[in-house]
Amino acid sequence: MTALSGRLAVVTGAARGLGRAFALGLAEAGARVVAVDRPGAAGLADFEHAHGFDLADTAGLAGLADGIRAAHGPIHILVNNAGVARLQHFNEITVESWREIMSVNADAAFFLSQRVAEHMIADGVAGRIISVSSKNGLMAEAGLAHYNASKGALELITKSLAAELGPHGITVNAVAPGMIATPIDGEFPFDRAAFEAAWEERIPLRGGYGTPEDVVGAVLYLASDAARYVTGTTLVVDGGVLADQMPRLRFMPPYRNSLEG
Repeated sequence: MTALSGRLAVVTGAARGLGRAFALGLAEAGARVVAVDRPGAAGLADFEHAHGFDLADTAGLAGLADGIRAAHGPIHILVNNAGVARLQHFNEITVESWREIMSVNADAAFFLSQRVAEHMIADGVAGRIISVSSKNGLMAEAGLAHYNASKGALELITKSLAAELGPHGITVNAVAPGMIATPIDGEFPFDRAAFEAAWEERIPLRGGYGTPEDVVGAVLYLASDAARYVTGTTLVVDGGVLADQMPRLRFMPPYRNSLEG
């Protein structure tokens, strides 16, 4: 695959999980990839071009973009993937935990996109900005009020930037994964086995949880020329969860195929 040959792609949260899969997928498609993650993050050193940066440092995001542009040349693709989550009841959420979630999931995506877009415009690049939202940006889930809010904000950040950057030929879209097997909820204090079993029944598409590789195609599509007229939208990759408001199928009589007699 060489669809993205010659283009520079910046991926945040690239050391593990979805971000790592996106970075590897973009590289396989021909892009030069700059991986960004927290300093010292395991896996970051695997990439030839890596920048250690704490995305909660909102004031430093313009400098991060400037440094990447200076070191690697014009930026063609930005994937705002970095994200954090905490499982807390609504009355356990503090100002500090709210700001922690919002600063990485929403603030960093906006302010990094802001500066990268300025570079794209200055360089005459018809760029691609792709933010990794979540089904939680479209449907709430208990225990995640701050996470839900951050992803909901990201949905409208995407549309707002699409409206302003369209005249410059820059597309701005989001990808909303569903239940993907990643480390983001690795420290949640809950009965994981029971939770995952319940979700396995809730996902219409057979196979249950998705993998990071199941989401890569959506990012590659939005980063490519095939999506040059697609902007301000969200591509949901959730195995059909949002399409099925209630798992009624399990309560219905067994499926019978009329072709099988």
